Amino acid sequence: MELALELSALISTLLSALALYAGSRNCRWTPRPKHPHRSTRIGLALAVVGLVLWMRLLGGGAGLCAMLGTWMLGMMALPYLALRSPAQKESR
Repeated sequence: MELALELSALISTLLSALALYAGSRNCRWTPRPKHPHRSTRIGLALAVVGLVLWMRLLGGGAGLCAMLGTWMLGMMALPYLALRSPAQKESR
């Protein structure tokens, strides 16, 4: 049961970072979403879901730290992954 909770917390937090990056102006992927505000709302909702799951798994303080650490790791990795995408290399 805990493994499923850990995986769902990790996936929802990383998907939140992905949705927030896709909705930002700094997104470097060529197929941008048509409605970036919708991506931002989805990203924030997934962040709340991830926070609740992390807090249920680890408690209040540790859950908040785990969620923020995972979220920031995803937010920092996404621009580098976007630079390595083949669609970005063709546009240069």
